[in-house]
Amino acid sequence: MNTNKNTALYEKMAAEQDKFRDWLKSHPPEEILNHAYEYTVREDILMAMEELDLPQSRAAALLASPSPLADVYKEFADRETSYMDVVRDSIEQRAEAALDAQRELPLYRHDAAYAREQGDLDLYRASRRANIACKEAIEASISEHYRDNRLDKDAVPQVIEQFGYTRTLYVLANTVQQKEWDERFSPANKAWARTVDIPPNPDGFGGERNLDFVVDSHSGLVDLFLSQARQDYLRLQPLTSEEIHAEAARLLQELRAPDTPNSPHGTHYMARISPDFLARAGTQAHDRLMALLPFRSLAITGLVDRPGTYVTILASEDRSKELRQRRPSVRRQLKQEPRPAEKKAHIHKKKEPER
Repeated sequence: MNTNKNTALYEKMAAEQDKFRDWLKSHPPEEILNHAYEYTVREDILMAMEELDLPQSRAAALLASPSPLADVYKEFADRETSYMDVVRDSIEQRAEAALDAQRELPLYRHDAAYAREQGDLDLYRASRRANIACKEAIEASISEHYRDNRLDKDAVPQVIEQFGYTRTLYVLANTVQQKEWDERFSPANKAWARTVDIPPNPDGFGGERNLDFVVDSHSGLVDLFLSQARQDYLRLQPLTSEEIHAEAARLLQELRAPDTPNSPHGTHYMARISPDFLARAGTQAHDRLMALLPFRSLAITGLVDRPGTYVTILASEDRSKELRQRRPSVRRQLKQEPRPAEKKAHIHKKKEPER
């Protein structure tokens, strides 16, 4: 019996929807658009009714209504639903997925001829489009963040968030390479750009395709942008043993330089640790730095009313000491040393009695 009531209710709602559709079709397009949302929700209600099994009393009560579909739609419209939350969440999730796909798109480092030979034209074209989009994003970011003769600190992160460091630095290196003649680029950035392998990519008309992703903003501002991008990228890289040793040597030299203690109270010698070192250093790098400096009273501290972090030593310390040499790892030495061949125990075979 329940099935019959539910079937009858579904059929009545479907007929009501058909009538509503015919009514819509008799109106101009503007009026149809005004009811597009209502029509879609009513279709969803019908779809739900295909699987819903209402108790007999409820199905009968709804069936008694002259317009059960319109009644259900009104109930839905009057409720506080999370529908718009779902819409907003869908937009955000799709935008995040698109951004991830853009960031993770591999950088194709070969020319069109090579891509054609290897059957990689789709990868080449997708990467090329991303290079051009990255170039345009850099131009837009420079335009947005250049104020009062300086480039705002948010200029670089805005582009990196979209394209990552690999593609952004590639586009910037290409820009400097194509403008090697431009003296507004610093010697350091020109030298760095030469280390990036970007093969020529000629087209069939004597042109150069790499010109399509040359940043066209003022070269001086592009140079500032590139310097910031390189610095930010470097700060993400772990410190090498050579860099830690160089910082320790610099600090030792600064601790030796003053003739008298240079702390605020005149009780210590002090030297400021490089901000770039601190930005990249983890706990292990800090420990290795401390281990290299040869002072018993060595401490790392901040100072009131002075920016930065400092190493300090007591005024009584012998500042003529040299840096400590790092002791080789015993475990590593044991791993590297060849193990002596184990002597096999001599097995005495039992002699069989002569026969």
